Amino acid sequence: MDLTTPLTFLKGVGPARAAMLEAKGLVTVEDLLAYVPFRYEDRSNVKTVAQLAPGEMATVMAEVRAVKLSGFKRRNLGMFEARFTDASRAILVGKWFHGGYLANVLGEGMKVALYGKVEFDSYAGELTMLHPEFEILSGDDEDGESSLHVGRLVPIYEAVSKVTTKVLRILVHRVLESLAQEEDFLPQYLRDRLKLPDRWTAVCQTHFPAPDTDLRLLNAFRSSAQFRLIFEEFFWLECGVALKRSKARTLPGVAFEITDRVREQIKAMLPFKPTDAQKRVIKEIVDDMKESRPMNRLLQGDVGSGKTIVASEAAVIAVENGYQVAVLAPPQILAT
Repeated sequence: MDLTTPLTFLKGVGPARAAMLEAKGLVTVEDLLAYVPFRYEDRSNVKTVAQLAPGEMATVMAEVRAVKLSGFKRRNLGMFEARFTDASRAILVGKWFHGGYLANVLGEGMKVALYGKVEFDSYAGELTMLHPEFEILSGDDEDGESSLHVGRLVPIYEAVSKVTTKVLRILVHRVLESLAQEEDFLPQYLRDRLKLPDRWTAVCQTHFPAPDTDLRLLNAFRSSAQFRLIFEEFFWLECGVALKRSKARTLPGVAFEITDRVREQIKAMLPFKPTDAQKRVIKEIVDDMKESRPMNRLLQGDVGSGKTIVASEAAVIAVENGYQVAVLAPPQILAT
């Protein structure tokens, strides 16, 4: 397997699932690895139901003992309740408002990983979780893959059609297990200077962070692994722009002549004396326009600093040399 391998060759990706992934632009192994989590959850606090305490965020692996749907069932506006238990035989109640859809998702006997805030229902005298995150663990998990979903910093992916975040987590893990470490093309001196991890480490830890990674940095996309991938994307983009610019400089351009007539026309259009900054900028532009290569320039300044008048002066130079000029001005008042 390499980065160009189609996802159809990955275990767990059949024709139907491949079509769903392709609709999201995920066709190859490289596409899947580039589909990074949009947030992370700390599910390392795994407890039995009997160990749960009100007020804490915790993960529990339990079995569905009973389910109940009450209220407006037809419109999925009812209350869905599921009672969970584990080897400790204690009971935890999960409640979802407007959760009628879960009647076709959770059933008795299913093994589920729950993550949420533990509350104590004083009326019923039971521990509860309101709208907990959950993942069904029985079914398509392979040996060892259930540990991807609990007991760690867990990546959360944007679901792709019917491909859940849990399935994406499994598929990414299988890719990383099968893929040979790729070459790092980012220069070593640059990685050393910015203290960036190598690409393979960055990809692995972006999808499956190390246990000691700061959750706040992860969810702000500022962990060292995430920063490396973000920096690299901008780095290659800037390299492409620089290469395009250098090639453009080798193309033939128009060498405009700056004659006395041109100078007089520029002076005639100005009802005021230009500022020193405007003089400096127009000189730089004139120097560029005299060269026999294309000009590539961005003039940046505050509102009212005189950018338009400088552009007009440059336009006069081209017109006086017998060329046409197009002035693009998005604001209507500026165009007028």
